[in-house]
Amino acid sequence: MPQVPESCEAEAGGTYCSGSGVFRPSLHQPPPPQGRTCLPVSRPEVCTWKMGGVDVGSADQSLKSAPPFSALSLCSPNRCAQIPPDLVGWGIGGELSAHVPLPAFRGLGFWPLRSTSNNLGPLAGWSIGGVVDWTVIVLTCQYKNSVYAFQKVELEVRQKREQVPRGTILLTVEDPEAQVGSGGATLNALLVAAEHLSAQAGYTVVTSDVLHSAHILIMHMGRDFPFDDCGRAFTCLPLVDPAAPVESLTCNLDELLYIMTHKLGRGSPPGVWVCSTDMILSVPASPEIGWDDFRGARVFSLPGSVTYARDHGVYLVDSQGLVRNIFYRGSEAQIRQCVRPDGKVPLVSGIVFFSVEIAERLLATHVSPPLDACTYMGLDSGARPIQLSLFFDILLCMARDINRESFLAGCHPEMGQGDMDQTGGRRSARAMLWKKLRDQPLSFAYIPDGAYDYMTSSASAHLRSLTLPRNLFAQIVHSQVEKPQFLEAGCSVVNSLLEGEVHLGPGSVIRHCHLQGPIHIGPGCLLLGLDGASSSALRGLELHDLILQGHHIQLQDTSVRVFTLIGRQDDWQSPASGKGTYLNVPWTEFFQRTGIRDGDIWDLNTPSAERCLLTARLFPVFFASRSPGPQDVLWLLGSMGGDSLQAWRAACRMSWKQLQLHLDQAATLASRRALFFQQAQGKVRRVLQGHQDHSLLPLIRAATHEGHHGLLLTTLDQVAAQAEDPGVAARALACIADVLGCMAGGHGGLRSGPAANQEWALAFQYLENGDVARGVEELARERTKWLGRPALQVRAARHYEGAEQILIRQAVMSACRFVTMGKVEPPPHGHWVVVECPARVDFSGGWSDTPPITYEHGGAVVDLAILVDGRRPIGARARRIPEPELRLSIGTHSGEVFTDLVCQSLEDLQDYCQPHAPGALLKAAFICAQIVQLPSSKSLQTQLCHGFGGGFELHTWSDLPHGSGLGTSSILAGAVLAALHRAAGRAVGTQALIHAVLHLEQMLTTGGGWQDQVGGLVPGIKIGRSRAQLPLKVEVEEISVPTDFIQTLNDHLLLVYTGKTRLARNMLQDVLRNWYARLPAVVDNAQALIENAEECAQAFCQGSLPLLGQCLTRYWGQKKCMAPGCEPQAVRRMMDILKPYAYGQSLAGAGGGGFLYLLTKEARQKEVLERVLAKTEGLENCSIHLVEVDTQGFSLQLLDSDPSA
Repeated sequence: MPQVPESCEAEAGGTYCSGSGVFRPSLHQPPPPQGRTCLPVSRPEVCTWKMGGVDVGSADQSLKSAPPFSALSLCSPNRCAQIPPDLVGWGIGGELSAHVPLPAFRGLGFWPLRSTSNNLGPLAGWSIGGVVDWTVIVLTCQYKNSVYAFQKVELEVRQKREQVPRGTILLTVEDPEAQVGSGGATLNALLVAAEHLSAQAGYTVVTSDVLHSAHILIMHMGRDFPFDDCGRAFTCLPLVDPAAPVESLTCNLDELLYIMTHKLGRGSPPGVWVCSTDMILSVPASPEIGWDDFRGARVFSLPGSVTYARDHGVYLVDSQGLVRNIFYRGSEAQIRQCVRPDGKVPLVSGIVFFSVEIAERLLATHVSPPLDACTYMGLDSGARPIQLSLFFDILLCMARDINRESFLAGCHPEMGQGDMDQTGGRRSARAMLWKKLRDQPLSFAYIPDGAYDYMTSSASAHLRSLTLPRNLFAQIVHSQVEKPQFLEAGCSVVNSLLEGEVHLGPGSVIRHCHLQGPIHIGPGCLLLGLDGASSSALRGLELHDLILQGHHIQLQDTSVRVFTLIGRQDDWQSPASGKGTYLNVPWTEFFQRTGIRDGDIWDLNTPSAERCLLTARLFPVFFASRSPGPQDVLWLLGSMGGDSLQAWRAACRMSWKQLQLHLDQAATLASRRALFFQQAQGKVRRVLQGHQDHSLLPLIRAATHEGHHGLLLTTLDQVAAQAEDPGVAARALACIADVLGCMAGGHGGLRSGPAANQEWALAFQYLENGDVARGVEELARERTKWLGRPALQVRAARHYEGAEQILIRQAVMSACRFVTMGKVEPPPHGHWVVVECPARVDFSGGWSDTPPITYEHGGAVVDLAILVDGRRPIGARARRIPEPELRLSIGTHSGEVFTDLVCQSLEDLQDYCQPHAPGALLKAAFICAQIVQLPSSKSLQTQLCHGFGGGFELHTWSDLPHGSGLGTSSILAGAVLAALHRAAGRAVGTQALIHAVLHLEQMLTTGGGWQDQVGGLVPGIKIGRSRAQLPLKVEVEEISVPTDFIQTLNDHLLLVYTGKTRLARNMLQDVLRNWYARLPAVVDNAQALIENAEECAQAFCQGSLPLLGQCLTRYWGQKKCMAPGCEPQAVRRMMDILKPYAYGQSLAGAGGGGFLYLLTKEARQKEVLERVLAKTEGLENCSIHLVEVDTQGFSLQLLDSDPSA
């Protein structure tokens, strides 16, 4: 297979899927649907376009000409790749022709391409996405008992959500020794990653060869965090990603992973990234970071003020972008040295990139004392642990201003008081680092539009970081708040359920809580991890400037809930004898108020400097007769109380420092996840019962991925059973089908399929009889038998969609009230009623007329009634006959018969609801017209004799091929009903027929909307509309056009038969599934269809062919968005060939085949286009047909003889 240019394959920006017309550079992008070809393309800064070896433009600008693709190549300095000629779609967010200059998208770093075939030629194998495809992601943590929780409960769940590629190796690695330092943790993580890659590659020893093509990300959890038991990495941010395919809480880890994958890492070469998780970052979408000729290491910096820099690290950089020095809490003079022209200083952000060369050198240290002591292998070999800093040991030795002696003699800021005995070992370690790394450059990347916020242990700073206005931060995130009016501006609620009156003051945060009011939380508070049982302890209190947390801890293999309370202004390590405070007051005041003595909370031998909040045994963890509750710490806010004080003293208590060693992070994460899905049930009810256009599919995916689908199914059952609106019940059943489909996980077969298994018949019967509650109950009972394996789950999903169709049918039946008729004298026996109808072409708005879209969102469609090759191609004739039977005949107008049936009993009509059964439409029409009652205790012969004095003979014909897209079946249904009603002695108007066909098609179970019968039964050019309401009513308005415009239209409108057939029902099932899921693209597109229809009506009023062509082109794009896959490759090829001759073109109806109609730029182009198609291989047999607008509409005649004679 030909190779892609080397320098063109490193970066692409997403995927561009055939059949969609949309480029998606999203973080959370699901894999492309089956059958679509998705390609990335090149790095514009290094590639050029060539035609026949001649440079025709660089890839960061438009081509200099508009050539065909046959000779186009994409070239790097080293080689060229021939572009296959079937690569025809270019653009972001839409399609552009291959025959216009290709547009530039400078700065985006990618070119999206779409292929019309699966033969990608030389482009096969290009890496997809302008993002980093991580080979390994390593999360480091301090404690062994955290490894399983973070690996299984967090990292692997993210891989299921497709936030992380399926092929990425995920590792959670315990630091080899407490206080190993960020440098030691990095070396150990790199070793573990290389060890896994080596084993995967078949090596029996660790080899650095595996690093040459690897993209490794090491994310450090860092030290304990007092405001989240799962650390800074898993602190939930007030962020919602509306485009995420799987709904989830957004933790700081997720945001940093997104930044590393989609922003900072894009286009980077293989190597090792290191990212601390102790910061909240904001980075623009496309930071300017160049990777040409990169070597060494690179640090990433964001701007900060001089004041902020006094407590943080800053970089001193030279004019070439190389780091001269790194200062931590530097002097005023040092910080001033670093100030940039914008007045900001470059902060140390905790993000570093190491080239493969440096990564190999660092990996080699695991066998080189004393650096081997930073890794688990060194410790397992008996080495004495050593502490190493990433920035002030590993990176500092590469800084230009640092000399060897000062580097060897220095100590880093991470070194604690007890580490001085490591001085000798650290000097040796630094000497080795100097030797290995000094010759490597340390470059600097500055993100001037970014923001950096270190997550300190200060409660005030933490609350401020979560409540200050930021881009994308929201007040209520993944929470159910019954009375949001009690939330004041500047507060935040994340993953919580607030029932009743819960007041929340400014600057306060509630996370992971279930509270039941009345509760009053004042300003400056953080409540975290409180369950519903905690609410009673909070009632009657008004909290201010307090941090109240519930924790899960492990005591002798038992999980226990405990509670802590501190003040917002308290400092963890300030001595009680100095400036230390507790609950925002000096310790002496606290002791006097409560009666607690310092001996209660500190041992007598505890040094005065260590008597601080961090070590104070304040928090009860065990009582002899009950479990701890919030009241056991809230009493500390009051005055001296005998019972509370005695109970507190009698309890087993721990300090905050002690609690950290017993935290049960698995239980904490599980409780958060359970609360997330519990509060989400309120969202489910709100969305469904409120008719909101929000998609529940991301939540459904989350629930099935994480094993919480049972609760979701119960809620959906309740919503469906209690719904008074059939539309709400139907959507709830559709959501249950989605749950079952997601549970199958892509296995078990296609979602679309039969739904008539007798095991579900009782439930369906209840629904058909209007007893929705019992029907839903029976569905749920039957469902329990079908959950064992994917194949059964998919079949159950199909039956839920079948149940949903029953409710749609009942909703559409409401249109029957607009079917009115009068009595007339029936024709004598043997006299024919003959109805002939035009076909129709839909110029805009199709799909918006389809139930349930049409009665949930509203619809508008512009239709033309047309003659095909000068005649009305659709018709029916009916007559009464003496024999009490039904004679049915289906054929062509010329007399050719395809189906001939005689129905003499009700059993012969039982298959009327099976669309493929012989004569199904005709049988359904007799039932819809109430000529025959089914079921009935009366026989068919009795019904016919008593009601009509005999039977009926009914013939139908169509000269259009099956699946033409010209509305044949619906228009034929209208013709049949018109003929039958008149033969039975009833007069029915056009408006009544339109609604009667809706009824008939629901009986037939083909579904479908109202546009076809409007197009074929109402003459000329018109727009049909329906409101978002039940009963469903269609209103039709004739569009007035300028004089002689009809003839102009006739001269410019052509039909091309593609030779492809399709059954609209196949597409209909997918469209309804996507609509009920309320996929944002589908909801937006439904509105765009209506707007385009109104614009199209105006274009007709103006008599403007170019404007109509624009509407038609836009409409075709909307159809493809609504029903991906409706554009076969052969049709795409045909449309490309015809495009230069047309103002606009579209496949008729739902697409997928049938007729193509186009508005030609020149008049009377039939012969011209026939010659064009005849010269094109594969299209020689396509036929072109003349079109005329039918200004008369359908005709009805009474004849006393056989019209075919």
